[in-house]
Amino acid sequence: MKVQVAIDCAEPHRLVAFYAAAFGYEVEHHDAMIRGLLEQGLVTDDDLVEIDGSLAFATAAACSDPAGDLPRLLFQQVPEGKVVKNRVHLDFQMGGAEAREVAVERLLGLGATRLWDGQQGPVHKWVTMADPEGNELCVSD
Repeated sequence: MKVQVAIDCAEPHRLVAFYAAAFGYEVEHHDAMIRGLLEQGLVTDDDLVEIDGSLAFATAAACSDPAGDLPRLLFQQVPEGKVVKNRVHLDFQMGGAEAREVAVERLLGLGATRLWDGQQGPVHKWVTMADPEGNELCVSD
């Protein structure tokens, strides 16, 4: 069994680039498959965008863990914006306080916002952040 996390958003290609850069995922490229679908008439130019010289679906983008161990992240465009706190969020466990802070600084540099710091007991600490579209995520020890 494999797990995919689907995230609703306004700009899937912006968010896929953010998460791939933030956590070492690889943006998936499907140029050859899309060109085949286009030739067969199964998709039209209106369904597509060009990203860095390759064709991509306009309303979806995905990135994957290069090792294949972690869930695939799929970003899908939806018409409505985010209006309330996420009921589910991604929690990236970095393996220690120093690694957590390095990740937080990298995320800030990529356009994330630091929302608050949390702590459970004397040891477990995390930082709750928002990605460029306001979706919450946590970066923990």
